[in-house]
Amino acid sequence: ENVSREDVVNAIVTHAQYMLERDVSDNKAIGAHGADDLLARHTHPDGVRVVTICNTGSLATAGWGTALGVARELQRRGKLRSIAALETRPYNQGSRLTAYEILTEHMPNPCLICDSMAASYIRAKGADACVVGADRVCANGDTANKIGTFQLSITAKEMGVDFFVASPFTTLDVELESGDMIEIEERPPGEMLDSSGAPKGMSCWNPAFDVTPADYITGIITEKGVLRKGADGKFDVKGFVAKHS
Repeated sequence: ENVSREDVVNAIVTHAQYMLERDVSDNKAIGAHGADDLLARHTHPDGVRVVTICNTGSLATAGWGTALGVARELQRRGKLRSIAALETRPYNQGSRLTAYEILTEHMPNPCLICDSMAASYIRAKGADACVVGADRVCANGDTANKIGTFQLSITAKEMGVDFFVASPFTTLDVELESGDMIEIEERPPGEMLDSSGAPKGMSCWNPAFDVTPADYITGIITEKGVLRKGADGKFDVKGFVAKHS
C-alpha cells in the first residue's frame, strides 16, 4: 500500500496528541487518587503538609505531574497546607525545577531544603506525608527512584510520616521480583565533584538512583487507584496489575 509523506506525518502527530492527552489525564487521575487518600488519612482543616524529592511535575511529564501532581490537586482543593522540596543533589532537580514549579503555581508555605535537612525540617516544621515519584516498582513493592529517596523513606518511617510513591501504572514491573534485580546506573564522578568544591583527585561514588524497600512505603498511587498493603503487610503488585490490565 502506498503511503504518502503527509499520511505518515499526520499519523505521527495524531498519536503524539493522543499520548499527550492520555499522559495529562493519567497524571490528573494520580493526583485525584492521591489527594483522596491523603485527605482521608489527615483531617486537619488546613490540609496536608507535603515533602517531596526530585522533580515529578509538569516539567517531567506532559503538563501536570505525578507526585507533584498530588500536591497540585491538594492545592486545587484548598487542602495543601505546606510543601517542602529537597534540592536533590547532585543535579539539583528539586532546587532548579521543583522549586520553580512550586513558585509558579503559588503553592502555600513553600520551602527548599538540602537533602540532609529532611529529618530536622520534619521535626521543626512538621509533615504529614512524603510523596515521591518512581522509575520502577517491583512485584514486591520495592521502588527505584532518584538517589536520596531511600534515606527520605527511612526518615519518614522513623518520624511517623506517611511515605507514598506516585507513578503511572506502566512503572509497575511484575517481571522484577524485588529491587535486588534493578541495575543502578553509576554516573561519572566528575558530575558530583565538579559541583561540590571537592579537592582534585578525591574519589567518589555517584549512583543516579536508589531502591526504597517496600517496608518503608505506605502506598503506591497510580491512575488506576492506590495500591495498599494487605493484611500480611505486603504489596500484591501482581494482583493489582492483573486486576487493572
